[in-house]
Amino acid sequence: MSSYFDERNEKTLAAITSVLDTLPDFAHEFNIGISMRTMPLTRLGYLRDIRVFCDFLTRRKFKNKQIIELDLNDLAKVTPTDVEEFIDYLSSYTADGKKYSCKEHAKERKVSSLRALFKYFYKKEKLESDIMTKVDTPKIHSKPIIRLDVNEVADILDEAENGENLIGRQKSFHNKTAVRDEAMLSLFLGTGIRISECVGLNRNDINFSDNSFVVTRKGGSTSILYFSEEVADALRKYLDWLDGQIVEQTPFGKRVTDRDALFISNKGSRITPRAVEMMVKKYAKVTTPFKKITPHKLRSTYGTNLYHETHDIFVVADVLGHKDVNTTRKHYAAMSDEIRRDVVNKVKLRDRDDDPCDRE
Repeated sequence: MSSYFDERNEKTLAAITSVLDTLPDFAHEFNIGISMRTMPLTRLGYLRDIRVFCDFLTRRKFKNKQIIELDLNDLAKVTPTDVEEFIDYLSSYTADGKKYSCKEHAKERKVSSLRALFKYFYKKEKLESDIMTKVDTPKIHSKPIIRLDVNEVADILDEAENGENLIGRQKSFHNKTAVRDEAMLSLFLGTGIRISECVGLNRNDINFSDNSFVVTRKGGSTSILYFSEEVADALRKYLDWLDGQIVEQTPFGKRVTDRDALFISNKGSRITPRAVEMMVKKYAKVTTPFKKITPHKLRSTYGTNLYHETHDIFVVADVLGHKDVNTTRKHYAAMSDEIRRDVVNKVKLRDRDDDPCDRE
């Protein structure tokens, strides 16, 4: 059976090798040292961030060296001030002939990569100190959570089903993909899965006997999630349609090349994250034009609705696959405020429900 995640890991490992070819020896050691406890995608992110930092060092601190020539002795000479200058440098810099500008979250991620790097070599006693303990994390300003309200959820599902507001080419494509798109949106809005989790689903991951499915989480672990009968109806309808495409051809004249995949693309192969993003954007643009809706916003919508129903942040964290409940708390802090407002009049200070004459 084909595995989206196995294939993705293979491509990521190839990308890691490519990046390592441009980095100093200590990056190779770091990559091997953390390989037992991190996923390839995480390591690739670290190494790309470290390359940006090394490029900065050769521009500002070690101007007589190339990136690949840096070593641990150079790393030991880096000061907290150097890192703070690097954070400022990230606001506008050039790499490989391209201009970049990092926002708050991108800066935070790069600082996190440096924390991992310096901490690793400090624990290995190859650096005398961990300078990153003296560097503050860039301040992150919270943004309002964008999500769909109840009516908007119904609107986007209706649009996926009938495509009334689509025009031109979108309309002709919709006639061929409506069943798939409705099933995918229903799954997002009914379970809160991530885009990678949706793309990675195989047909035999779905179990209609108890309306459950196996999902591969961020980090590689698996979980069993459950879906409502409404989602089940959309999935059954889609799978019936998909069986017809496998027996014959896709509506686009392409044979289904990945028979394990749950959701296929117009070309008959497993659908890509980019294609899912474009599909969501297409329907959201005509139903909620003033909100920038992405697959992650559909996840936020489900998380918000689940929090409304349960008032239990731990349940929401578990279902969404958050390893740290503080991640959930951060994303749904606004909902906590609503709950606090709702309960303000629940506790009565002078709520007498007995007859004073009954008291002794």
